[in-house]
Amino acid sequence: MRPDTPAENVDHTAEAARLERTAGLYPEDAEALLLRAAAHLELSGDRPSATKLYDRLLSSSEGLDNPHLIRALKASNLWEYGHEAEARAIIEGVRTSAPRDPAPWVIVAESLESHDELEAAHDTFTEAVRLLLTDVPQPPQPTHPLLFGRHRVRRMLGKSHDEWDAVADSVHSLPISLDELHDPKRVWSLGSENPAELEAEILRLRAELGAYREALSRPFPVAILHWPADELRELLDAYPTLAPEYPSHTEHLASIEHALRELSSSGTPNLGIVTGTVPSYEAFAASEGTSPGDATLLAQYATTLAARGRAVAWPPQPQASCWCGSGRAYGECHGSTV
Repeated sequence: MRPDTPAENVDHTAEAARLERTAGLYPEDAEALLLRAAAHLELSGDRPSATKLYDRLLSSSEGLDNPHLIRALKASNLWEYGHEAEARAIIEGVRTSAPRDPAPWVIVAESLESHDELEAAHDTFTEAVRLLLTDVPQPPQPTHPLLFGRHRVRRMLGKSHDEWDAVADSVHSLPISLDELHDPKRVWSLGSENPAELEAEILRLRAELGAYREALSRPFPVAILHWPADELRELLDAYPTLAPEYPSHTEHLASIEHALRELSSSGTPNLGIVTGTVPSYEAFAASEGTSPGDATLLAQYATTLAARGRAVAWPPQPQASCWCGSGRAYGECHGSTV
């Protein structure tokens, strides 16, 4: 649930410094950029500096998109370098505030779990699941880690399956079942003296680790650029050389959905949509030393917006608002299969 932080072949200290500089250039994206910088600092081992970044965000006069997430990350980080009492206090504050975003719940529950506070972790996962998923017909993807984490902790505590565990099973997609994946006895086989058993378990663990890392690494989405109608009109008035790229706004929207469906059917993960504005695009073109009328710049602009944390995941839930801004449900708009 943390911001994207590749763990291999990265100078985390240098990357954190680069992200801090970028945050100064794009203050409207400072929250996302500084969170990623803090994550790099944690990976570098400089946890006090990461805490300073979390405090910098929390003390900002600007409104934060997700203050609960920042507090949860701060608590998790503090506990890792000896500030248990402060971490516990922040975790309790996050639980009391009952955020509607699943990410802070996952972080504080996993922090408790990682420090062998299994009962507290179970209670935290359960609070979140009941708050966010009661009377929800289909759990949204961001809530799946709550269900999986709760299932995992219950297996470690030896608790029997309940209705929420059944929901976790229903959204689990890996070939190996959750019961086997979360079986505490599996780790014993790593001490087996039978080479065949040991090799089989190592192969299973490698497969699970690969799937787990892919799910948590959250690489930048493959992002498609979306122009609202007014912005597209202004863009084409100012830069008519881009007209061949956008025959009409209706075709533009249809082409986005078509491209994303094609990518999805080919197995491309982490798809997203970024929304452009003319001033932002012009500023980007100036930073690249290129004319905004250059069509080859559009893809770079989309990638840069995604890197700045501006991508919205696709597809939305069928009942959620469509990405196009029509106000209609996605399933009745661009998500319709008709």
